[in-house]
Amino acid sequence: MTDSAGIPGGTAAGGSGRTPRNRGRRRRVLRRIGLGTAFVVLAGTATGWWLYNKLDGNITEDTSAAAELRRYERERPAHLATGAQNILLIGSDSRSGKDNARYGQDGGTQRSDTTILLHLPQDRRSATAVSIPRDLMTDIPSCLQPDGSRTAARFSQFNWAFQWGGAACTIRTVEKLTGIRVDHHMVIDFGGFKKMVDAIGGVEVCLKEPVNDSEAKLRLTAGRQTLRGEQALGYVRARHSLGNGSDTERMDRQQQFLGSLVKKVQSNGVLLNPTRLYPLLDAATSSVTTDPGLASLRGLYELVRGMRDIPTHQVKFLTVPRKPYAPDPNRDELVEPDAERLFQQLRMDKPVTVAPPKPTPTGAAPEAAEADTEAGSDTDSTNEGTITPQVPVPTFTGTTAGNADCR
Repeated sequence: MTDSAGIPGGTAAGGSGRTPRNRGRRRRVLRRIGLGTAFVVLAGTATGWWLYNKLDGNITEDTSAAAELRRYERERPAHLATGAQNILLIGSDSRSGKDNARYGQDGGTQRSDTTILLHLPQDRRSATAVSIPRDLMTDIPSCLQPDGSRTAARFSQFNWAFQWGGAACTIRTVEKLTGIRVDHHMVIDFGGFKKMVDAIGGVEVCLKEPVNDSEAKLRLTAGRQTLRGEQALGYVRARHSLGNGSDTERMDRQQQFLGSLVKKVQSNGVLLNPTRLYPLLDAATSSVTTDPGLASLRGLYELVRGMRDIPTHQVKFLTVPRKPYAPDPNRDELVEPDAERLFQQLRMDKPVTVAPPKPTPTGAAPEAAEADTEAGSDTDSTNEGTITPQVPVPTFTGTTAGNADCR
């Protein structure tokens, strides 16, 4: 049998086998799928835009520090290594705000509880974090105070700079001390620190003995364990119940904790996993005050992107070489020429080798972090066969993020 078109079987023209009704139903299904896809894309775009703006708006920009630094631009060190960056990380002991009030009365002032100069070399194959003791005696320049007055330049302990003139005064003090240009800075308080630790699910530490410190609100058993916000804060701040009670041991403990934090972030793939990255970004952006260059999600992303491929064993922590200050052993002073050798390496973006501290004999005082020279030849042969001296790479006492927590 043939149809009117002479096609056997009575099918529609062209042999498609589809009736007009089927084609109409198919068009409606495709239209609905298209509309649904468009809705999902638009909803995803809107959600992404909302999340971006939320994170971007979390960050507090330190405009006053930027203005003060511009005022003293002529006296600041020059950039000596293209592509390298130096970021000053400041932990504030401010008691303002509900998250910080529990740690003491808000007197309207704050000091730098922790200060770390983070150096990122041009090749981004390593990172060096240098702790600056809060009790280090140094020259502090004249600084602008919150009430608009200015302090007199004076020789005093380092953490007074933050109380007198905030981040700008601390940056100028660090630059005067080291000769290193500070490119960016971040300030984080107690509450912000806890949020960031909780955002990654806590940080693992290992204690050789139990801790019971009422002042730091810390009770811990011996052994390997994961510390979350409140416990982590008590751990990095405690002095009287851990070790010999010195600020030196506390800085070492802070460095080890930060090393474990870096290791946790990289090992869990946080930086490459959006579901894990967002809580960390939310906590970080809502917890920090930064210079204008980092006061945006794009600025922070560029910083993190440059660090995410650095091997953990190449993230090095050390304390600036120092010893008890002669007139007052409760304060510190630099050990020279070791300190200047360290600053010179960082200024010129040269390698810094960090080795674990040597065991301290029982009853002996801890040694100051001293620079040594790396073992190896101090000469080099050129193509012409002549021998030229090669400057040895200095080695400093410290640790790395790749070191095991339990020894």
